[in-house]
Amino acid sequence: MPKSEVVELPVLNPEAVAPCCPPITAGELSVPDAERMAAMFKALSDPVRLRLFSKIASHPGGEACVCDIQDVGVSQPTVSHHLKKLREAGLLTSERRGTWVYYQVAPSVVAAMSAMLDLRATSVDS
Repeated sequence: MPKSEVVELPVLNPEAVAPCCPPITAGELSVPDAERMAAMFKALSDPVRLRLFSKIASHPGGEACVCDIQDVGVSQPTVSHHLKKLREAGLLTSERRGTWVYYQVAPSVVAAMSAMLDLRATSVDS
């Protein structure tokens, strides 16, 4: 009888998972939600960071090696700086595999940002 393999699942950092905020038209954001979302949008307000985030989000398999995304017109140390800022804002998670680091969009981030900006959810017909 063959041995069954044990598959370890990653443990998500609860601080890296942004809860989904109600649409902006549904009511005022709480102070913590506003601070969390502002940090995310601030991190994405830089064109290089936005390009890196886009490359990772659209990469086949849902993750990207830093070696595949660093061609954004800046030096490698600058790419590392921008990826660090995206991680600090809770937008990305990373995992080192050997000499390379692989990045993923943090779970629920895109959904949370999209839901918050969904003006159709509670819009009133004029």
